[in-house]
Amino acid sequence: MRPFFCCRKSSCISPTTTLGLISFLLLLFIVGCNTPEDPIKCSNKSFDCVITNSYGAFPDRTTCRVAEVMYPTSEDELIVAVAAATKNKRKMKVATRYSHSIPKLVCPDGKDGLLISTKNLNKIHDVDTMARTMTVDSGVTLRQLISEAAKVELALPYSPYWWGLTIGGMLSTGAHGSSLWGKGSAIHDHVLELRIISPGSPEDGFVKIRTLNETEVDFNAAKVSLGVFGVISQVTIKLEPMFKRSITYIAKNDSDLGDQALIFGHQHEFADLTWYPSLKQVMYRIDHRVPLTTKGNGLNDFIPFRPTLSAALAAIRSSEENQESKADAEGKCSGSKLTTSFLRINAFGLSNNGILFTGYPVVGYQNRLQSSGTCLDSLDDALITACPWDSRVKGEFFHQTTFSIEMSKVKAFIQDVQKLVSLQPKSFCGIEQYNGILVRYVKASTAYLGKEEDGLDFDMTYYRAKDPSEPRLFEDIYEEVEQMAMFKYGGLPHWGKNRNLAFEGVINKYKNGEEFIKVKEKFDPQGLFSSEWTDQVLGLKDGLSIVKDGCALEGLCICSQDSHCAPNKGYFCRPGRIYKKARVCTTRNTMY
Repeated sequence: MRPFFCCRKSSCISPTTTLGLISFLLLLFIVGCNTPEDPIKCSNKSFDCVITNSYGAFPDRTTCRVAEVMYPTSEDELIVAVAAATKNKRKMKVATRYSHSIPKLVCPDGKDGLLISTKNLNKIHDVDTMARTMTVDSGVTLRQLISEAAKVELALPYSPYWWGLTIGGMLSTGAHGSSLWGKGSAIHDHVLELRIISPGSPEDGFVKIRTLNETEVDFNAAKVSLGVFGVISQVTIKLEPMFKRSITYIAKNDSDLGDQALIFGHQHEFADLTWYPSLKQVMYRIDHRVPLTTKGNGLNDFIPFRPTLSAALAAIRSSEENQESKADAEGKCSGSKLTTSFLRINAFGLSNNGILFTGYPVVGYQNRLQSSGTCLDSLDDALITACPWDSRVKGEFFHQTTFSIEMSKVKAFIQDVQKLVSLQPKSFCGIEQYNGILVRYVKASTAYLGKEEDGLDFDMTYYRAKDPSEPRLFEDIYEEVEQMAMFKYGGLPHWGKNRNLAFEGVINKYKNGEEFIKVKEKFDPQGLFSSEWTDQVLGLKDGLSIVKDGCALEGLCICSQDSHCAPNKGYFCRPGRIYKKARVCTTRNTMY
C-alpha cells in the first residue's frame, strides 16, 4: 500500500495558510502516535461484527457484516476454527492486523460468515542462520520480520516500503518493492515453503493441512492466492546476509522519461522513480548495494508515513475539499509544488545518522533503509496523532490506481500520459499533492497470479470525496489514464488496490489463470473461502461492474451514459481525449 501525505481543504483556511501548515507538519517528528485500531468491530464481544479496511470504506461503500470473528493464537487453534466452520458450511475470510487492502478481499458472503484474524498469529518459529531462512506465522508484520532478521545479521533483500503489512497479506496480494535484479522484488518469489489450512472432507476431520514448496505442483498457484485457498498458517522465507545500501535522489526533467525508465532499473538494484507529470519532473532514486565497510548508519523514516497531528489532518483535509468544491486547480498546483519541494529538500525522510540529513549519498544497513512506518508506534492513549489515513480522524481519504505495464509498452504509455498533460497542464497536481506517481520495477514471476513479464508498476494516489456521488476535479483525466493502462496497454492491476473496473476481465490476462482456478477448487471445493466479489474477479460470476446512477465516479463501472456520471453537477460521459475508446466523466458537454 502507498498512502501519501497530501494537502487538504478548509473553508476557513486560505491556500497560503494551508501551504504553510503543510510545511510545518512535514517538519514534525512526533514520537507518540495512537496505534491504528482493529479493522474489525463487534457489538457483542466477538459476535455481530463489521469489518472494513484501514481507510474506512470499500470501493463500493458497502458494509461488510459477519456473524463472528476468531483470533487464533496458534496453528492448532487455527485448525480447530477452520474445521468447525467447514463442518457447518460457513463462509470464511482472513483478516490481517491493519487491513490495508482497498478491495473487498476480507468480506465473506452471508450473515453467518466467519472472520479469522491473524492478528495474534504473530510468532517467529525458527531462524536458521546457516541456511539463511526464517519461518514465521502469517500474521507477522514486515517490520517484525525485518527486525528479527537483523538481530542475527540477516536481511530480507526486497520488500514493500510500508512496514505495516503482514506476511500473509503480502503473499495473498502479490505485494512487492522495486527491483529487476535476482528473483525480483515480490515477497512471494522469496518464499521457500508455506503451509495452508483449507477445508477438508469428513474423513479428514473437515480440515486439510498442506505444506507446499517448490517440489509441489500447486506451489506457484498458492504463492499469490487472494485468500481463496484457505488460511496461510506459516511461511518460510529465504534471507541474505546483512548488507548496506547507498541512496541518492536526483531530479531531472521528464522529457526523456520514456527512454530512461527502460534502462534505469537495470543500472541500480533498488531503483525507483517518482514522477510529477504536471511539474514535468522525475526523481530518480539511485539505490544500490555497497560494501559493509562503507561508512554510514542512515535511516529511512519516510515523512508521509510519520504520525501527524489529528487536528492538523482535519484542517488539511478541509482545505483539499475546498479546492475540489471550487475547482481550484491553481491551489492544488501551488500546494503540490510546496509539498514536493519540501519532501525533496528533506530527502523524503532519509537521514545520514538516524537524526539529520547532511547530504547524499545516504548509506546504511538494509533493515534501516528498506521500509518504514513510524505512525504505527504508540506512546499515548489519546488520538492526538495518527497515520494520515486513519479512518477515525478526518484525514486522508483516497483511491489508489496501481497497475503494471510490460517493458515493451512502457514508453508508449508514458508518452500518452504526457500528451494528456499537454492538453491539461494542471491535471496531475492533485496526484502530486500525494507525492506524484511512484514507479517501481517489477520482475516476471513464477506465481500464477504474479507478474507475467518484467515491467513497471505505476502507483497513483488521489483525492476521494466522502460523498460517492461527488465528482472530483480532473475526473476525466484520471479515468482515461486508468482505462488506457488497463485496456489499451493490458496492464495488470495490483490485487490489493484499485477500483472495480480495473479487475474487469483480469483473469484472462494471466496465462495460468485457468490453472489457478482449478487449484482453488481443489483446495476449497465448496468455495467456503470464496466470496461473490472474488468469484467476479476470477470470472466465475458476473456483476463486478455495478451499473447505476453515478457508478463511474468511484470506478464501479465504465460510463456508457450521462447518468453514470453526474450530469446534475456538469459531468457527462464522453470519449477520452487521447484514448478514444475510453469513456470518462468530464465537464466537456459536447462530443467531438
